[in-house]
Amino acid sequence: MSKSSIAISSLLEKAVAGERLTSDEGLAILQSHDLASIGAAANAVSRRMHPEPFRTYNIDRNINYTNACTAVCDFCAFYRPPGHPDVYVLPMDVLLKKIEETVALGGEQILLQGGLHPKLPLEWYEEVLQTIRQHFPQVNVHGFSPPEIHHFTRISKLPLQTVLERLKAAGLGSIPGGGGEILVDRVRKQITRGKALTEDWLNVMRVWHQLGGKSSATMMFGHVETLEDRIEHLERLRQLQDETGGFTAFICWTFQRENTDMDHLPPAGAFEYLKTQAVSRLYLDNIPNVQSSWVTQGEKVGQLGLLFGANDMGSLMI
Repeated sequence: MSKSSIAISSLLEKAVAGERLTSDEGLAILQSHDLASIGAAANAVSRRMHPEPFRTYNIDRNINYTNACTAVCDFCAFYRPPGHPDVYVLPMDVLLKKIEETVALGGEQILLQGGLHPKLPLEWYEEVLQTIRQHFPQVNVHGFSPPEIHHFTRISKLPLQTVLERLKAAGLGSIPGGGGEILVDRVRKQITRGKALTEDWLNVMRVWHQLGGKSSATMMFGHVETLEDRIEHLERLRQLQDETGGFTAFICWTFQRENTDMDHLPPAGAFEYLKTQAVSRLYLDNIPNVQSSWVTQGEKVGQLGLLFGANDMGSLMI
């Protein structure tokens, strides 16, 4: 056994025992190619944190209320610039119909997200939330990623806390971790323009948590970032969780290149996905749940994810 494999083994034992990894230690594990050992350690941590003999999933639906977006993200195949003929804003009756269909299938939550629309006022979003609560009070609205909320502060010219208080009063239940990508400004500036930077993203989550709200955290990797950037991203999440305790789950996935301006990049692949998710489970010792991203990785790799640190399969994506 080489010195490097012995060192990695000791780091994995440290994480399994519940001791916190440093950023250098997390990076050393991420740089290793011993997928089996890393996965076994992540699975051991997951089983220690979740000894119950089952794993979970959500019955919910992703509803995109608009595809108009003032940001330009090279990795996004969804958005359309304002004024484009394909731009839409979902009518309220269509949105309610989608929720009705979700409830009929046993759903209790919707993921409500969209682009950064330049003209919709804060009152529009409040009305959407109020209408959903009026018709479906049992449904949790997991909605509006930090870049969207940061955008709301700019269009309303109101403080972040005021915007979040108003959204919460209108019926916002929790916030998704979308728009996190990689929480390193050098990377963010390479792949997106006109969108929230690292501190903006973190501060939305911080203030939401201070108001008693819960949220998920995400990471989209496998593009222009380095392994060091992935660890820095995890470190920023862990630090904020130490501060607020408001993250309930972490989800990571690989960059999906089809129909994007970055489609020339090679795909990250299942090996890199499983290793990165496993390292995330080892590193994020204060976030209780890790979701496997079967939607982006496919069913088989998604199932494997349950042996590489995940304890939840996430959404069924009705």
